[in-house]
Amino acid sequence: MIYLDNSATTRPHQDVLETYTKVSYDYFGNPSSLHTLGMEAEGLLTKARSAIADQLHVSAKEILFTSGGTEGNNLAIKGTAYHKKSRGRHLITTEVEHASSYETYKELEADGFEVTYLSVDSNGRVSLEDMKKAIRKETILVSIIHVNNETGTIQPIEEIGQLLSHFPQVRFHVDDVQGITKVPLNIKKAKIDLLTASAHKFHGVRGTGMLYVRNGVRLKPQIHGGVQEMEVRSGTEHVAGAVAMARALRMEMEKAQKEKSHLVKLHSKLIHILPTINGVTINSPLEKSAPHIINFSVESIKPEVLIQSLSAKKIYVSTKSACSSKLAEPSRVLLAMGKDSKAAGSAIRVSLSYETTEQEIDVFLSELKKIIPTLVGVRK
Repeated sequence: MIYLDNSATTRPHQDVLETYTKVSYDYFGNPSSLHTLGMEAEGLLTKARSAIADQLHVSAKEILFTSGGTEGNNLAIKGTAYHKKSRGRHLITTEVEHASSYETYKELEADGFEVTYLSVDSNGRVSLEDMKKAIRKETILVSIIHVNNETGTIQPIEEIGQLLSHFPQVRFHVDDVQGITKVPLNIKKAKIDLLTASAHKFHGVRGTGMLYVRNGVRLKPQIHGGVQEMEVRSGTEHVAGAVAMARALRMEMEKAQKEKSHLVKLHSKLIHILPTINGVTINSPLEKSAPHIINFSVESIKPEVLIQSLSAKKIYVSTKSACSSKLAEPSRVLLAMGKDSKAAGSAIRVSLSYETTEQEIDVFLSELKKIIPTLVGVRK
């Protein structure tokens, strides 16, 4: 098996699964309970929070556990919008956000908020000048994806943060689901107020995630019924998931230090060889792009047909975002970058992990060279 769909989800590390199982079985008490089992579970949750905070160089009090990226983005965006609505109802985002952010903004528009969707250039990147022009007295939130989940485009987060530091009424939220452990980001230096991450994108287990909430930032809770997670997110805490996430984050951060060049090498190979294959066009930018995501189109072939043909060889890739891959319409992200409907409707995403080998990339490229002419011939 050659798994090249790591931006959709990653296989949990064996050590992470063992940690998850042990904590689930041995520390099953409710962290809110006052008895010994509850206090032991609460202690593990506290240690996990501190361990994650240490990796991100923030305070443990600034880490809020969630169920993943979708909940984190919803909580950050809605929680800010509804908490600060008395000060303004104008929000800023981009045309290339993940669906969990984009659709949240659409819902807020229906509830009376005004949203500015910043356009992007042909590389999928926003303009700082456009950002500055969009900010008004009524603006209360700017939300930007760090690494685009379809193309790998890296947004100028630090520069945006510096710009927004001159507008203290504006909160700055970053969706870092695809960037964390792959593309370095200094939360404090970038002056970020809220940041979303999801464990299953870095070899943790599904159903666990975190939201960084800068000290002093307030959110209106979106889930009610308890006082857990700083009284912002009610519900019995997922202790095993949090502990496993802390371990997965540490492991992947260590790999990032040692194996970043490996990912860069694989990415470079794909970027240089894919365009030499007849019919293939690269959509990802060649510069300022994440080392683990490559998006390309084969306009003469339906993407689902190509994916199934590769799957028959036990090679697994995807179309656009996994959250939207079953939708037939062209990629919203690629259309925003100026791609035509044919390119946007035939896109394939290859996404790597630190475990991906050069041999696997060579096999993928070899099989792709064989499959494309065959499928084009069938179509004719």
